[in-house]
Amino acid sequence: MRSVALSDRELETSRPGEAVTLAAVAAIMAIGILAVVIYKLFVSKTSTVKLPGGYTFEWK
Repeated sequence: MRSVALSDRELETSRPGEAVTLAAVAAIMAIGILAVVIYKLFVSKTSTVKLPGGYTFEWK
């Protein structure tokens, strides 16, 4: 595999942190959704959570 030097214009348009930012936002959203589900299960006396894929959690 040969390395090719980028031109000045290509270097200016390159944004190396985009993938890290996107992964961080996705992780924070997943943690937030999980926190809401856990709160709903443990705070209420009876609760049902239905997730995609046929998963169902019931708290009685």
